[in-house]
Amino acid sequence: MIPRDFIDTLLARADIVDVIDRRVPLKKAGQNYQACCPFHNEKTPSFTVSPTKQFYHCFGCGAHGTALGFLMEYEHMGFPDAVAALAQDVGLAVPESTQEPERPKPPPALWDALEQAAQFYRQQLKPSQRAVEYLKKRGLTGQIAVRYGIGYAPDGSPLKQVFKDYQADALVACGLVVENEGRRYDRFRDRIMFPIRNTKGQIVGFGGRVLGEGEPKYLNSPETPLFHKGAEIYGLFEARAAIKAAGRVIVVEGYMDVVALAQHGVEFAVATLGTATTPVNARTLLRYSDRVIYAFDGDNAGRKAAWRALENTLEALQDGKEVSFLFLPQGEDPDSYIRRHGREAFLSLLDTDTLPLSAFLVRELARERRLDTEEGQAALLKEARPLLAKIAAPLFAGLVQRNLAELARVTPDELRHMGVQSAVPRRAPTRPPRRPAPSRLRGLARILLMSPQRAREIDLRWLDANDPLSRPVGELLEWLQGVGPLGLPALAEAARGSALEALVGELMADLLDKDDGWDWNAEFDGAIQQLRDDWRRRRVQELAARPLASLSAEERLELTDPGRAS
Repeated sequence: MIPRDFIDTLLARADIVDVIDRRVPLKKAGQNYQACCPFHNEKTPSFTVSPTKQFYHCFGCGAHGTALGFLMEYEHMGFPDAVAALAQDVGLAVPESTQEPERPKPPPALWDALEQAAQFYRQQLKPSQRAVEYLKKRGLTGQIAVRYGIGYAPDGSPLKQVFKDYQADALVACGLVVENEGRRYDRFRDRIMFPIRNTKGQIVGFGGRVLGEGEPKYLNSPETPLFHKGAEIYGLFEARAAIKAAGRVIVVEGYMDVVALAQHGVEFAVATLGTATTPVNARTLLRYSDRVIYAFDGDNAGRKAAWRALENTLEALQDGKEVSFLFLPQGEDPDSYIRRHGREAFLSLLDTDTLPLSAFLVRELARERRLDTEEGQAALLKEARPLLAKIAAPLFAGLVQRNLAELARVTPDELRHMGVQSAVPRRAPTRPPRRPAPSRLRGLARILLMSPQRAREIDLRWLDANDPLSRPVGELLEWLQGVGPLGLPALAEAARGSALEALVGELMADLLDKDDGWDWNAEFDGAIQQLRDDWRRRRVQELAARPLASLSAEERLELTDPGRAS
């Protein structure tokens, strides 16, 4: 479980207007902000965001929540992912014990073994003339080698001298040693070593490149409790600051591409680990930057790799994010291109020669098809259907649908009738819900959200049992006394999943109309006085309806002096 106090701190640091505006452009409307609701089709904006209440509400379909709730609904994230994404935005680290509670924590021996091996590999680089000459030939300096922790694994099994207990289970478990038919040997031999770090900077595995010719050219650590190839991104830890400064991240295919670009001043490059970009990779990259550029060779193999990256990125897309593709000239890769043409020429490619994901998607679907025939149009739509179904970004999906409709010579409505549409779940258009009839209990409950600690000032006996809100407000009072003094967004998140979630959401929506200068303390004092006076009148009526002989001495005093009731 993620600690409650961390959620409270996170919501206090985050600005819901900034979170939503980066995904759904907002316009100022009085003290609040508005937009057309991203969760249902509408022409007149009814989606309202309050910067002071840190809450959003759609008066058309009823969607509402905090910054966390918006990320969960708009980006289809689970709660832990939404917390991680929001924490990334505001510069907070999610408590380590909450990152992946379902996965057993790896034993410290695995981390220690990898760190010890990395230190050994670094020490072995300088004494190896072959390794140093290889790196110099690739244009790398010692400074870049140090920055990325590059090392060298000698031939043989030198780790036998590094670790006192070469038979330790941890060496096999972390992927440093291979065990085969009772024999053990080092996995990495005579290779340039690239340590792979997670986003915390911890080494989780290695990539080793062969010196000269040989297969495989690159050898990665196997899947281990620490290393999951489809989830890690090489160079991301080292590139974080550069990605933020540049406002973009470029994804290349190999370790050498990353370090070669960094050597020439392009420090915002990362690489996937010998496989196509996975959906996990794409989600991670889009958290770190609003602009992701995939760079591939310009040959058929590069185009196929780009298509796999596109397929795995579709479900991670968000409106307001830009994903594009750079296809290098034939025979070039990022490493060779920047060494031959220089930094400025490479940056110029990024600025002028990239192809937006939408254009690449449509271009590839239309490739080698006769779109002037119904057969060609049907084949286009058949291939487009499963791809479009992956897209969860509503605005982007709509634009792609429009382009596909034009290519297939049908209308967007006909396209939808054919089942070619995005995965965005849209709420059925509804009439704006009627505001509840005025109720003293509802007004009191609404004010209580502004100051939960004042719930202790209310006696549950004062609630009118004939008011339909009596029971839920009573439960709200007891709940507020337990949660303590929290801000509005923290209260909304604390109510998530409880029986009070709907009521708290409704009350928060009521508060959106309140002016920032509203004196809710004075209104609360007046509401309590009215609530107590109403109870006293009901109490007198109740006592007066009973036979006098049945009343106790205290009750007779209440009847004659209503002020005694308290």
